[in-house]
Amino acid sequence: MFSENHKNFGCIEVICGSMFSGKTEELIRRLRRARFANQKIAIFKPSIDDRYSVMQVVSHDSHKIDSIPVSKASQMLEIGDDVQVVGIDEAQFFDDSLVEVCQTLADRGVRVIVAGLDTDYMGVPFGPIPRLMAVAEDVQKVHAICVKCGRLANFSHRLSSDKSLVLLGEKDVYEPLCRECFNKAAGKE
Repeated sequence: MFSENHKNFGCIEVICGSMFSGKTEELIRRLRRARFANQKIAIFKPSIDDRYSVMQVVSHDSHKIDSIPVSKASQMLEIGDDVQVVGIDEAQFFDDSLVEVCQTLADRGVRVIVAGLDTDYMGVPFGPIPRLMAVAEDVQKVHAICVKCGRLANFSHRLSSDKSLVLLGEKDVYEPLCRECFNKAAGKE
């Protein structure tokens, strides 16, 4: 049992990788373990991500956990003083202010667990994830399996010709590919 003088030690953990790599699954697993340990948690997701649910973070395998949709990262700073763990899904959809929000929360003694794509459909670093990786105490890169050759997949190849940076979709719009298969699909070879 912790004494009343016990101070929470904040940190930032980043779970990143391609689509279908298990990022959200790992986020949910860590948050459930924190809840099992009787820690007070708050879970956020960008309000634009309503693919499976408006009010829940949902993995591709249909595991889910209640969340709070927010339109901007600064809304996460409104949590109560009793919150010990903050989870953030689809972090690539927030702007760079997410980095400062996560650092502020960690400085307050909150464990911040962030999940998101590290690269976009063109293989370019995506949103605030690279900066979060730089300031995080822990980074876990997870991988999908390449649907073409079976190797570890690091890229989210878009099947659609839509050039929008943000295009919500599932297996009908994206497929995980290894570097070699991604370069072939992108016409780089």
